[in-house]
Amino acid sequence: NQHEFIYISLECYPMLKELLSDIIKLDDILIIVRSEGAIIEMKSNSLNIRQKDKWITIGDNDDPGHTHIDSSTISEARFIKEQKTDRMSYSIRFFDKNGEKQFSTVFAKMYDKEMNLNSTRKKLYDDLFQKYGSQQTIKFVHELSN
Repeated sequence: NQHEFIYISLECYPMLKELLSDIIKLDDILIIVRSEGAIIEMKSNSLNIRQKDKWITIGDNDDPGHTHIDSSTISEARFIKEQKTDRMSYSIRFFDKNGEKQFSTVFAKMYDKEMNLNSTRKKLYDDLFQKYGSQQTIKFVHELSN
């Protein structure tokens, strides 16, 4: 008995780009890419974002720095609140299908000099969390397969 299955490709790339666009619209976000031997940090302030096929580019090619992201490799984003010694750290981290972190977006300037939480900055984080369904993890489904 033959069964025919149709697999539907669900384009997740626009949602990933939308989330990244919403993040980099905010000032004082650090985009961090880390490998074993190097870390690159780039501030979000006034960066452009565009997409061609699966590639999302943050910044412009002629700028001193920019980032290319292969959107087909990003499987999920996680909203992370992490307790540090003297403060709470707020970030959105992006992972591949194996759960390996590919890059992070960290909300900088969350505290003043006296280590008081900046409620305006905290609201920006909370508003994004709410916009994307108040779920700690957002799954990006690239395609359905067996």
